[in-house]
Amino acid sequence: MSDLGAGFGYLIKGQRWAFGHGRWFGFGLLPGLVTLVVYAGALIGLGYGGDDFVAWATPFADDWSSPWLGLLRNTLVVLVFVLGLFVAVITFTAVTLLVGQPFYESLSEEVDRSEGGEVPESGLPLMRELWISARDSVRILLRVALYGVLLFALGFIPVIGQTVIPAIGFCVTGYFLAEELTAVALQRRGMVLKDRLVMLRGRRLMALGFGVPLALSFLVPFVAVFLMPGAVAGATLLARDLTAPPAPDPAPSPFTLHKD
Repeated sequence: MSDLGAGFGYLIKGQRWAFGHGRWFGFGLLPGLVTLVVYAGALIGLGYGGDDFVAWATPFADDWSSPWLGLLRNTLVVLVFVLGLFVAVITFTAVTLLVGQPFYESLSEEVDRSEGGEVPESGLPLMRELWISARDSVRILLRVALYGVLLFALGFIPVIGQTVIPAIGFCVTGYFLAEELTAVALQRRGMVLKDRLVMLRGRRLMALGFGVPLALSFLVPFVAVFLMPGAVAGATLLARDLTAPPAPDPAPSPFTLHKD
């Protein structure tokens, strides 16, 4: 199986695990519900205020004749809302993970426990874990913001800006979603942000296979909340395999014939 398909497979396995463990599924819903209420209000506000914001930002076009004024401002309203969705999808996961750090930490530990073997623990106080998560989330969001500004600018290119650029945007979103979600399990294994990014760069297709379908599904209202417990579970399964020691080479058989 390709890395792309394997990444998607971890996402499916995680959802199966969450729905198969009803108590943990309900436990993992709580942070997402709280964050959803806040984000829904922000996106509704953006939808209603987008026209006014664009009009305020483009005073130079006030005297333009029709249809150019409407074409410019309608295009910008769409781009502003798309950028808002892009930022919302990325930051939703980061904020939800921060709000739900104790919830998702426990859920991730339970996944490790159910799969057998060692159950790593960071050994850090809760406030220290929250600080590290917040600091790493800000670093990731700064990277995403740079990509977002670049993609927003490229969105003005005819045809490409309406086709290729959104596709690239979803790939960027999916990749960093995979990083945010695997951080729950990898941080417990003592991996800092730099090491996590290096690891995921080495398995970029697997990260995209896990994160891009999740990013697309997060565009559907309420879906993000219900997929978050399974996403954390799937990311833990992915992290387990990424950090698993390589299998030892089989010992040679005493009956193997050797050429002189």
